[in-house]
Amino acid sequence: MNLETLGLYCDVIRSGSFSLGAAAHRISQSAASQAVRQLEEEIGAQLIDRTKRPFMVTPEGKKFFEACLTLLDAFEKARADITEQKTQVVGTVRVAVIYSVGLQDMGFYTQQFTTRYPQAKIRLAYLHPNEVIEAVVNDESDLGILSFPAPHRSLTILPWHDEPMVFVCHRTHPLAKKRVIGAKDLLDDRFVAFERNLPIRKAIDKALRQRGAKVEPAMEFDNIETIKQAIAINSGVSILPRPSISREIENGMVVAVPLDMPELVRPIGIIHRRQKLLTPTAGKLLEFLQNLKR
Repeated sequence: MNLETLGLYCDVIRSGSFSLGAAAHRISQSAASQAVRQLEEEIGAQLIDRTKRPFMVTPEGKKFFEACLTLLDAFEKARADITEQKTQVVGTVRVAVIYSVGLQDMGFYTQQFTTRYPQAKIRLAYLHPNEVIEAVVNDESDLGILSFPAPHRSLTILPWHDEPMVFVCHRTHPLAKKRVIGAKDLLDDRFVAFERNLPIRKAIDKALRQRGAKVEPAMEFDNIETIKQAIAINSGVSILPRPSISREIENGMVVAVPLDMPELVRPIGIIHRRQKLLTPTAGKLLEFLQNLKR
């Protein structure tokens, strides 16, 4: 006896026909009749009186039919509840994100996501790039967002978007009025650079080197925020991702000028553990971020 057989029995009784009940289950009429006979043997009672035309349901058959309906309805409800729990966008998603992306964008994205899914929460952790990787690998975060993501045996890396790099200076700087900045324009200025071990510094150095310009930094920092502060007080110039300085440009604190280096971009990626099954909420957030238009 199984749920499929019980469902077949109910369809035979509801339709008043072995052939119609069999057709609903895509089996032959004889197979349906045999299945009902086996039910009668297992229960030890006659469920259908086949001597009548059309057949008649016995009192025991009616009682068993009602019990089967209750059982099948309870099963379908339980299955629907479990399916809903598996797909419901509820609970907390832990996201580790680098400062320059998190402080600039994630507050806005979080608000949009939680407005769409009120039962979901996003817990953000602002970290340095290597710390983002560690948080995801150690299962302290469900998702990670960082720049220049490198291949990692424990991580799945999903490209998110590329951010164009621009020349950034104080609004009173002589180069602020130029339409395009070339590598040679940087040679005689106080250049504020990223620390040498950072991927963004390596990408900038490579682009300058390919154009025959070797720039000696006047200062080096490990984060964009400190570099922006140095530029805002007119202590130097730099090359930064355009989205990371959008607010400073709007406030008139700095000026951004396009570079004659179209290949110089900062790639942003989303990471998660390779072998980890994402929760429905984490999966929905990942889908939401990937579908954002920038």
